[in-house]
Amino acid sequence: MSSRLKDVAALAGVSIRTVSNVVSGTGAVAEETRARVQAALDELGYRPNLAARNLRAGRTGLIGLVIPELHSPYFADLAGLIVAAAQQRSWTVVIDQTFGDDEAERRLLEGTGGRMVDGLIISPWSLRPGELTARARDIPVVLLGEQAARGLADRVAVDSVLAADEATTHLLETGRRRIAAIGVQPHLHNDTARQRLEGYHRALERVGLPRDAALELPVRALHREDGALAMTALLDSGARPDAVFAFTDELALGALHVAHERGLRVPEDLAIAGFDGIEDGRYAYPPLTTIVPDKRQIAERALQCLADRIYSPAAQVPPLDVVVPHHLDVRGSTRAVARPAHGE
Repeated sequence: MSSRLKDVAALAGVSIRTVSNVVSGTGAVAEETRARVQAALDELGYRPNLAARNLRAGRTGLIGLVIPELHSPYFADLAGLIVAAAQQRSWTVVIDQTFGDDEAERRLLEGTGGRMVDGLIISPWSLRPGELTARARDIPVVLLGEQAARGLADRVAVDSVLAADEATTHLLETGRRRIAAIGVQPHLHNDTARQRLEGYHRALERVGLPRDAALELPVRALHREDGALAMTALLDSGARPDAVFAFTDELALGALHVAHERGLRVPEDLAIAGFDGIEDGRYAYPPLTTIVPDKRQIAERALQCLADRIYSPAAQVPPLDVVVPHHLDVRGSTRAVARPAHGE
């Protein structure tokens, strides 16, 4: 005979409600208690009847994940972490990509491709805030990234302004003074580029350096090719940067490739820093300095927000604006080097 919740509760010495919370991934359960319940679940081989449970609750057991690009290393990593964390809650994740197209984002946000899901996690690039948050009135929606939620939906993000400030400050501390920014995207409503540019400006202003439009390079997208094109344009312009802060690691890797092609030594002639902490950067030459968001925590906090809304729809909890940690991983591409004084 298959085990029941009350059998697990008796073995673990807890209430049936506590076992239910552990199985569903909801509610506040102490880590020691959760471990004890999980051990009892494993020992008894308890397997919840998900279909029956979801049917009784009017749920499907499916959640949607809408991201701009599956082939992006950053979003691929994040999607993998979300799927793994969702499996711990016995959820199945349906993934769609939008390529940053506003019509695709709108279609998936409004109907998730015709699929019925219990909640939606979306990383938008093109839609305006009002369009994004209107959908939160129908099903639970969690936004990922810098797009403002305006208090109408839960949002999980890193502090891009602070992180960009830290990356630029690091370059300044190595003695660089002509720092280019690659990644400006005025054509998007997504706030990612704007916030990273703001952090870059803050760091320059703190040390009294003026803004130089010639050192701020726009890009169409955030891929290696776009970084390479921007770096080529920068060097052809005669701007003579001594450092580059790229708004993604892919942009930074494209810039690094062009620097090598042009015979520039990195970091001696040109320091390069990125943002995202993708694995490729660790194996570049030299290894890429980067801002590393806590992607695992992004996944877990987004799913927790979704679970709270799905399982407690009547709870009058204001939408959360969750800021997850990040850190600057200093590697060889920005190593401090002896630089001649001005005028030598």
